[in-house]
Amino acid sequence: MRRVITGHNEEGKSIVTIDGPPSCSIGEEVGGLFELWNTDGSSINTKDTSDRADTDIILSPPKNGTKFRYFQINPTPQGVPENILQDMAAEAFSKIGAAHHRVDTSKHPAMHKTDTIDYIILLKGDVTLILDEEEVDIKPHDVVVQRGTNHAWVNNGSEPALLIAILIDNDLI
Repeated sequence: MRRVITGHNEEGKSIVTIDGPPSCSIGEEVGGLFELWNTDGSSINTKDTSDRADTDIILSPPKNGTKFRYFQINPTPQGVPENILQDMAAEAFSKIGAAHHRVDTSKHPAMHKTDTIDYIILLKGDVTLILDEEEVDIKPHDVVVQRGTNHAWVNNGSEPALLIAILIDNDLI
């Protein structure tokens, strides 16, 4: 994974300020979440060369902020008891400051709800989007606009599934 981040030099000319892999990731043992870029609602300084993704990984963006990331979901291990999956999900969400987003996990251990609008694109794999009342199979290049609903993602295949996500804070939900 390569990120190319652009900006401006002191003369106002466009330049590359970062060229390399994501600086932060978490949860590689279950697939992984990789931060690509973040905003916090403040004005964008295109002469700033700092890496806006080099920070603790938190699930939701700050007020008026955004998160741009990709995440990989490994297939669910076979034969693992439900209580162990619940514990694993609870620990994973806690690590990204999102324990409070697990409002109803009765349908799946990874169910969660955020106050965001999420644009999700499945790049590779075979996943199901689980909602409270429905389940939708998602194929590569399908797009999901996830509007603050309780949901989870399940990998149906035997290979990791790769998704791109843009999370946008939405205090109106």
